[in-house]
Amino acid sequence: MLKNIILMGPPGAGKGTLAKQLKTAFNLTHISTGDMFRENIKGGTELGLLAKKYIDDGHLVPDEVTIGMLKDRLAQEDCANGFLLDGFPRTLPQAEALEKLSKEINRPIEVVVNLDCDNQELIRRISGRRVCKNCGAPYHITTMKPKVEGVCDLCGGPLYQRADDNEEALKVRLDHYVHDTKPLLDFYAERGLLENFNSLMGSQELFNQVSTFLNK
Repeated sequence: MLKNIILMGPPGAGKGTLAKQLKTAFNLTHISTGDMFRENIKGGTELGLLAKKYIDDGHLVPDEVTIGMLKDRLAQEDCANGFLLDGFPRTLPQAEALEKLSKEINRPIEVVVNLDCDNQELIRRISGRRVCKNCGAPYHITTMKPKVEGVCDLCGGPLYQRADDNEEALKVRLDHYVHDTKPLLDFYAERGLLENFNSLMGSQELFNQVSTFLNK
């Protein structure tokens, strides 16, 4: 079974849903850079304090700081059974650094699962997304409606649309994805690690296809 996985795809392709399904089904450790930053900052680690300084000053956290955190995280015991990287790498220098460090700790990347999706479908998915202000539960105005409009089924909290979940903001995010992240697909394809899946199918069918591939 393939177990050290990078999950890639544009915003709205369904990475979050698939990550939760794979984590549960295969007992993988799900690692997102956002969570990693928060944990290091909360724990007051040296790298966390350094990252906080950049964030507080309004700057992007440098690659070397992120890579340092990631190396520490992947070396932890809970990654021994396999890990799922979500949101990293985003650039070629990050991919090259990840390739080096993952081999150094003897936990090399075994597969890159990429979710393809039509831009119009991405816009439909994202612009219709709603989130509970209290508990963060996700909804959609057409495919995952709450029982009462504007009210969370789970906690009764109000639903809202995130500021960047609109067509104009999404086009900007997709432009960044095309310019910064898509070149990574060639990087991993050249190494024979890339496997593409069409995320236009339902989430359960997508999970079934990815699971079958990982179990080969």
